[in-house]
Amino acid sequence: MVHPQADNRRMGILLFLLLDLFAPCYSQTANSVPIINMTVVQVREDLLKGAFAFQIEAYDPDGDTLTYGIRDSAYHFSVNKDTGQAFINNTLDREIQEYFRVEIIVSDGVYETSKEITIIVLDANDNAPTFQNLPYNVEVREDTSINTTVLTVLATDPDLNTGGIVSYKIDQVIPLDGINVFSISDRIGNVTLNEPLSFTDKSAFYQIKIKASDGGGPLYDDPNFVQSTVTTAFITVIDVPNLDPQFLNLPNLASVDEKSPVVQARDPDTGINDKINYTIEDTNAPGLFQIDVDDGVVSVMNIFDREELLDINALVELTIKATEAGLNVDGIHANTTAKLQVNIGDVNDNKPSIYKCDGVKCVEQTNFTGDIDEHSSVGLSVSGLNMTVKDPDLGENSRFTLHLQGTDKDAFSVSPTSAISESAVLILVKDPIAIDYEKKKVMIVEVVATDASNRDFVSTATVTIQINDINDNIPVFDEQAFKLSVEEHCANGTIVGTVTATDADELDEGLLTYRLLPESILPYFDVYTDNGTIYVKNGNLLDRERTSSYSPTLQASDSGNNVGSTVLEITILDINDQTPQFYRDYQVFIRENNVLMLQVEARDDDEPNTPNSKIQYSIEDSEYSGNFTIDKDTGMITSIGILDREAIDLELNGVIELNVTATDMGVPPLSSSVTVVINVDDVNDNPPVYLKSDYIFHVKEGERGIWVGNVSARDADQTEYNNRISFRITSGSQGSFLCISEPYSDGYRGVIRVDPDVELDYESDRKTYTLMVEATDLGQHSAMTTVEVVVEDVNDTPPVFPSDLTMSVKENSPPLMEVGVIKGSDADTNHSLIYELVSTQCHCNKTWEPCEEEWFILEPTGIVRTSADYNIDYEKCNMVDMTARVVDLYTEKGRNSTEGTVMINIVDLNDNPPEFIPVQEFFVVLSENVDQGTSVASVYATDKDSGENAKITFQVEGVEFDSTNAGEDPQPIGLIFYAETNEQPDALGNYNGVIRSHQTLDPDRKGKYLVRVRAINLDLSTEGTIELITVDKSFRVGLRFESPVAEVNMNLPYIRGALTGATKAMVHVVKVSSETTRNEQRKEVTLLEAYFVFPNGTALDSDSVIRILNTQDVYEQYGVVLQGYGLTGILTGTFEQQENKLELFIMIGLVVALLIVVTVMSTSLVCVRRSYKRKLKAANAMNTASMVAVEAQKAGPVVPGTNKYTREGANPVLNLNIDSTTDLGFDEDGSSADRASLNSMDDNIDMTMTEKSTMPMTIIAEEEENMGGYVYTEPLGAALAQRGKKGPQPTCLTIANPSLSTTDL
Repeated sequence: MVHPQADNRRMGILLFLLLDLFAPCYSQTANSVPIINMTVVQVREDLLKGAFAFQIEAYDPDGDTLTYGIRDSAYHFSVNKDTGQAFINNTLDREIQEYFRVEIIVSDGVYETSKEITIIVLDANDNAPTFQNLPYNVEVREDTSINTTVLTVLATDPDLNTGGIVSYKIDQVIPLDGINVFSISDRIGNVTLNEPLSFTDKSAFYQIKIKASDGGGPLYDDPNFVQSTVTTAFITVIDVPNLDPQFLNLPNLASVDEKSPVVQARDPDTGINDKINYTIEDTNAPGLFQIDVDDGVVSVMNIFDREELLDINALVELTIKATEAGLNVDGIHANTTAKLQVNIGDVNDNKPSIYKCDGVKCVEQTNFTGDIDEHSSVGLSVSGLNMTVKDPDLGENSRFTLHLQGTDKDAFSVSPTSAISESAVLILVKDPIAIDYEKKKVMIVEVVATDASNRDFVSTATVTIQINDINDNIPVFDEQAFKLSVEEHCANGTIVGTVTATDADELDEGLLTYRLLPESILPYFDVYTDNGTIYVKNGNLLDRERTSSYSPTLQASDSGNNVGSTVLEITILDINDQTPQFYRDYQVFIRENNVLMLQVEARDDDEPNTPNSKIQYSIEDSEYSGNFTIDKDTGMITSIGILDREAIDLELNGVIELNVTATDMGVPPLSSSVTVVINVDDVNDNPPVYLKSDYIFHVKEGERGIWVGNVSARDADQTEYNNRISFRITSGSQGSFLCISEPYSDGYRGVIRVDPDVELDYESDRKTYTLMVEATDLGQHSAMTTVEVVVEDVNDTPPVFPSDLTMSVKENSPPLMEVGVIKGSDADTNHSLIYELVSTQCHCNKTWEPCEEEWFILEPTGIVRTSADYNIDYEKCNMVDMTARVVDLYTEKGRNSTEGTVMINIVDLNDNPPEFIPVQEFFVVLSENVDQGTSVASVYATDKDSGENAKITFQVEGVEFDSTNAGEDPQPIGLIFYAETNEQPDALGNYNGVIRSHQTLDPDRKGKYLVRVRAINLDLSTEGTIELITVDKSFRVGLRFESPVAEVNMNLPYIRGALTGATKAMVHVVKVSSETTRNEQRKEVTLLEAYFVFPNGTALDSDSVIRILNTQDVYEQYGVVLQGYGLTGILTGTFEQQENKLELFIMIGLVVALLIVVTVMSTSLVCVRRSYKRKLKAANAMNTASMVAVEAQKAGPVVPGTNKYTREGANPVLNLNIDSTTDLGFDEDGSSADRASLNSMDDNIDMTMTEKSTMPMTIIAEEEENMGGYVYTEPLGAALAQRGKKGPQPTCLTIANPSLSTTDL
């Protein structure tokens, strides 16, 4: 028994605890928990560390300042706690992890809330293709066929989309000439042979550089960055035996005096190199050479001498054959032949030898004798030697050198010092003083001949030289030269002077004889032989002007014929015997307009710088001598002013002749003259001059090549070249006239004609032509004259229809209104124009076609008017192309009319209201998904007008809600929708308006919205109504998966596809969330919430979805698939997760707290008294319930891992044996029944077990987490009611109650 005081104390403690619990709740009723309104974030993987990733989206209903945080196990992100901006901390890699979850934390300073969001990593093209199966080394036979695939490369790229598509190309082939041998397919990577291979003629090895590139994709700031990778493939060509052998190093020419040549051949099939046998097939010198059959070495058979082979020019020719020992692919012994020429080269094996030759006979000799006079001059040779040196070798091998040896070698020299093959040898005097008979009567030297290439090859010969004695003292004159003089043309025998010599030899005293040398001086002078007196032999030959001095040699000889000599310098004295002579005839050519400066020059051969040779010049009088002056001393002739060809008599043809005289100053003076011919060349220095200053000619139009008139001019220049005149029209002709030059009288004339290809047209803009005619000589001097050509009119031009004529008229214009005037023209001076309508074309529906209605008429005067029979409508046709004709009634010749077009634009008026375009009868709206600004419908309208008249805007005029409740009329609910107009029309010219919501829609409302929309165009408008059929919250279906949220999200497209295929409805997934926090079992549980909506606006509820999925065929096709993704059950009734109802729970808690505070204070005593009675009854009832036979219960099917039970008695909670001794007092006061209503304490009555057993069974309905919308039944009563059931129950669809789980109980 419990003591009453203890019970009262317990109630006081309970009251204190309740007050303490709810007091903080009450104090915080003014603050709300922050809300995180984001679920999925997409971040591209190429964001660099520190880059902005995403913004945390959260808000606080109270407007409090928020702080932000993030829990990320991989530390991918860092968050600015004040702004909520998330930045990259560790870079992402989609290829490693495509998505992951992070926890977002938001706090307002009082409450902190968190939410897991999914980070979806978007792909960037950050991976280059990677070649697989490296390395690429293949061997290919050289006879492989073209177009054969020799290698396949493979590169993979883990990027998505185009970034993962790999293409191939060949960048380079080594060797470079193999670039066209191979090709590669850009997608498959097959390397194909394009050209035949050859192991010998081409390369035996190829390196192919292959580039693999992806298709490009976004990376950093580049929207299409292309990645590539290069690898090298090695292809080895395998040789096959298909070629004849080839010589490797067979020389064209070999020489035997050098190392013997080795001749080799090879099989070009180097991969299968066969043995080669060598033979000599032919030769022009048999028996000299042989060849080794195995190695191809050519060697000498016998010793031979080159000189014996001179008949073949010492050139031996061998024909060498190389034969493969094995058979080739054709089954024969492949062979090849080649020519080898062996040059028998000379070897320096002979020394030079010294011979004595008498005529043609030469004998080798070592001793020679000769003689020479003493004191012979340098270079004189020793006589009597007849010495010759020979070397039988060839070319440079026969070169030798010569020098002297012996005691007397310094007195002589040898010539030559070097020679080739053969040369005569002379001993020459080198030092005459050393050759002295009185000192040495015999001198000996030794001649040495040495091979130039081999200094060991030497021959010597001794030469004995006899010195001849001579008279070696000569006569000597006192001076080396004597100066003498004599007048020119003096008498014969005139003594010039006496010169004598002395001789040291006594025997020669008085025996000296004299003579003059050379012999050529003797006609002029001679000497008395016994006394040395020189005299004039012939005075007439002495002419100073011819020879002013003579230098003969006077020679004195003794008895020994020794000769001494001296030079006589005889000067010829001048007399005035020479007349001045001009050097040449003078004929000068000078262009007029220049000053003549011409120097004439005469010479006087008398002695220079004497009066006899001094000359003065003068000009004799003549017709033009007064125009020139001459310098008397220099002979410079100068014209007085410039020369003018035109001032010279025309008959002289520009030639002036002057007689110039040259006179010397001797006694008597002598003179001569010369004619100076001056040719004054004509210069084109006079321009042409027109005989008239201007001309006027008349010509009729339309006649080709007709003569117009002549213009005349002359040029004062004298030569035909300079006074020839040509005429041309420089301007004003417009290509219509020609001017031809021709000689005429004393000048030239220009004949002007109409161009033969042109007809002048009076009706053109040019009725007169002012021609500028230029007369030009060949020196480009010119004169201009003006020629006026007047064109006389002939009426022959058709009228002109105005071009690009455009008119405009408004639609609906009144009849016979003037639209415009056609104004044609006619170039003829006399014309009369009328206008005729030809046809009309209308532009209707963007197509030109003949007009069905003639909207316009054309009057003969050219006035275009609107028709009185038809109304102009822009919407029918917007343009009219009128073809009309202008006619000239006065045309005399040719065509009299011209057709043209007039474009008439119809101006649109705003005379058509907008028209709605039906798109669909109604729109389906998921009320739960509609927030402020959400698009719920679209409207389209068009206007037949154009431009601004066709521009449409949309406006919502009113909104009504038509409930599904029977008997209720549509009710206006205010403008909860608005229209947003797209300002630009679509390609068809239609305007589009989007209907959006002003607010969040009530998800529990059932029915449809009637939205009245007005299409407005300026002052015209049209109204229409659209229906928005709502899918309320009651149709939301929950599906439970025993899979993590990430896995469900990953498989979401496949899950949605399976659900769509099963239900044939459009599946709208609104939420994917975790239930693991409510289910503490080991497996993770995910709740997927979705709507199943049909295009006609109807939707499936949970029961309908369960019924469809439980059908046999649907289950076999789709149910198994869904179970494979973890589907374990479908929730029925109304459900919502607790985390989304946090505010509701807080409000309910506050209300309950207030009720408890008020109620407990007033009823505490009553509660104490009655609680004992309740506990006693409850204990009795439970004791009775526990005694019911357990064996009568049947175990029902259980869905593992869930709280789903399909048969009665399957729920273990309802099978628990409750201990009757358990103290239920405090727990009972906090039961659901008490929380639902405190009034239940007033209804406690005594109830026996019999009474409870007779109560009807109450079905346990699903309840929401917020404890609303359900009928509560005591678990004990439900258990008793369950035990009262009889018989087995049929299996039904699995049902999950989200508000009850084993964990909760």
